[in-house]
Amino acid sequence: MASPRTVTVVALSVALGLFFVFIGTIKLTPRLSKDAYTEMKRAYKSYVRALPLLKKMGINSILLRKSIGALEVACGIVMTLVPGRPKDVANFFLLLLVLAVLFFHQLVGDPLKRYAHALVFGILLTCRLLIARKPEDRSSEKKPLPLPGQAGNAGNAEEQPSLYEKAPQGKMKLS
Repeated sequence: MASPRTVTVVALSVALGLFFVFIGTIKLTPRLSKDAYTEMKRAYKSYVRALPLLKKMGINSILLRKSIGALEVACGIVMTLVPGRPKDVANFFLLLLVLAVLFFHQLVGDPLKRYAHALVFGILLTCRLLIARKPEDRSSEKKPLPLPGQAGNAGNAEEQPSLYEKAPQGKMKLS
């Protein structure tokens, strides 16, 4: 049976991967939703206008939108289908993209309702990455050590003192 941690990581990976494939596809083509595609084009034009450095680097709104969309689709596919460490790398890239999008939204002064989804998915990406990178808890697999005098410890020539016997008695000098 899979651990709850594994089920959580897999569920988050698939859900987040499919979401980013969908959103990235909307940025690349109007086939899924013409209205959403038109809105994405308008938004990315405002991002490039608000950040003149992009223009100086030769990055226009079309290049920015298509590169972010392609990266979202690629990372979404990896998050959904590819096992192992590449999922964590894709998760990290998507988290960086979400942070960039949040920066763009703040830069143009969008209201919270325009970028709330980016906040939520940024939190989900962070949670997925933290859960996936947390070391396995092996405490349930460890067997408790037998106490002195119990079966299994009878063969020991030296018995270990209990915690109470190890504790210092009386006052300690601290100089």
